Amino acid sequence: MHWRERAACSRVDPDLFFPSGHSGPSLTQIDEAKAVCGGCPVLEQCLDCAVGVGVGQVEGIWGGLTVGERRAMRRRGARRGKETITTAA
Repeated sequence: MHWRERAACSRVDPDLFFPSGHSGPSLTQIDEAKAVCGGCPVLEQCLDCAVGVGVGQVEGIWGGLTVGERRAMRRRGARRGKETITTAA
């Protein structure tokens, strides 16, 4: 069985995971989507898919994170990688 078939979001309206903004009612929608993700048995696989090299999802809530949160996570990871290289040299 593919991980997406076990995802908690597969039983929820997909529009919940694609808020139209980052303020007002969209904040409630984001919180509701993250709550669904919070109880998901395949959260890690979803997040891996969303931030995977060349596969990154651009829009929506994936792996319990917004676009901005995933972007920040990738930047932190990139910085950590550079720090490791710098430290090892």
